[in-house]
Amino acid sequence: MRQLFSILAVIFLLTGCGINPVTGERELSLVSEQKEIAIGNEQYLASQQMQGGAYNLDRELTRYVDTVGQRLAAVSDRHLPYEFVVLNNSVPNAWALPGGKIAVNRGLLVELQNEAELAAVLGHEIIHAAARHGAKGIERGILLQSVVHATGIAAGSDYSQLAVGGASLAAGLISQKYSRDAERESDFYGMQYMSRAGYDPEAAVTLQETFVRLADNNNQNWLNGLFASHPPSMERVLANKQTLKQLPRGGELGQERYQAKIAPLRKTQDAYEAYDKGRKALQEGNYELANSLAAKALSFESREALFYGLKADTQYATKNYTNALSLYNNAIDRNSQFFQFYVQRGLTRKELGNLTGAEQDLQYSLRLLPTATAYNSLGEISLAKGQRQEAKKYFKAAAPSTSLAGKQAAASLIKLDFPDNPQAYIKVSHTLDQGNILRVKIENSTPFPVQDIRIDVIFTDERQKPHQTQLLVNEVLQGGQALLLPAATTSPLTQYRKNIRMQVVSARMVGN
Repeated sequence: MRQLFSILAVIFLLTGCGINPVTGERELSLVSEQKEIAIGNEQYLASQQMQGGAYNLDRELTRYVDTVGQRLAAVSDRHLPYEFVVLNNSVPNAWALPGGKIAVNRGLLVELQNEAELAAVLGHEIIHAAARHGAKGIERGILLQSVVHATGIAAGSDYSQLAVGGASLAAGLISQKYSRDAERESDFYGMQYMSRAGYDPEAAVTLQETFVRLADNNNQNWLNGLFASHPPSMERVLANKQTLKQLPRGGELGQERYQAKIAPLRKTQDAYEAYDKGRKALQEGNYELANSLAAKALSFESREALFYGLKADTQYATKNYTNALSLYNNAIDRNSQFFQFYVQRGLTRKELGNLTGAEQDLQYSLRLLPTATAYNSLGEISLAKGQRQEAKKYFKAAAPSTSLAGKQAAASLIKLDFPDNPQAYIKVSHTLDQGNILRVKIENSTPFPVQDIRIDVIFTDERQKPHQTQLLVNEVLQGGQALLLPAATTSPLTQYRKNIRMQVVSARMVGN
């Protein structure tokens, strides 16, 4: 423990401490403002993509939300390149990345009553960025990694589960749960910003009261959305009421203006409700119902690309690839900047034998959001072309994902790499049994059965003369299994056990 405190002290002295621009408090600062902004810029597109992409059916709505956000940002204590976007997602949610990149879901906007409530949401998120709450989360991760490395202590409807590579950071940032202190700070200073910008801060109190009622009713849509990272409580309501007493009374509510701006969105609510039910039906394997609900959504709103995407997905699931391709084309015609349409069209082209077109779509999808699905499919295409090293590269990129595609890629990578690097998967060691006889332990770390394991054994005798022999294990070693070779096989090596080195030089997967 003393060593741990020493390491923390060294880190603190090396980095110094900064002043939080919102609270005015001194704090450890490992991530510079330039780095914060860079992280926000790098992760903003990926974060939007994994949450449904930008809502582009009514671009005026995004401009309106950005106007409200910029009005609040103008009175903030920290000048960042703030951006605000509306996401095409029915889950009521909002989030902020370091550097001032902020998003609010379509599903949250239809639940708010006035512009002041929107200002309460955006002001809260602005504080998360301005007060470095996201950056602090990154710093905690950096600090923990440093301590673990130095002391040897072991630390115990979105697409984020598919994200790989740098996009996995975005998945963590938008889903991180803030501390109670961070939430209190965002409430308190967010109300200050509302008041400075001319909004009625009482809207922050009534909004939190509404959130508490929804949480008490176990509203799953909210519990899976905003409340997952921003849990409401009566404690926060009471704190907001105390803050309200310290602020000037009055200010804008902007109810008529707000309702007019979101009127087009409210008109399409039935269409998105049908879409959400259709997406759920598709996940449950009820393709007929999913297709019917997609058609219903399109009958309400024929401009929405997501609805064509759902209908296409039902056709793909039932192997009607030609129909699926046409529908994915329709979706991309209406929204050319959503990764999932390109992934699915790429998979469809692959099924239809158009590998060149499939590669183009999958590669383009990676520019929008790197996913295990795209990398795994590119690996399969490369393998079909006989490009083993290229296939390995793609499978390796997909393998860290815990999704089905990630698991498939991990398995494919092992099968490809095993013949070239059996020693990476078959571990050998030696030990003595109770009779002081040497035994060789062989462990198969792959999920596949292997056999014909050849092991080079190098040892020196009492005269320091080197010798080399080889062990051959013919029997099948199942995936995850360990095996101790019989003593008779290795007993000649017993007297030289202290000078033995062993390495697997070849092995074969059963069936290959």
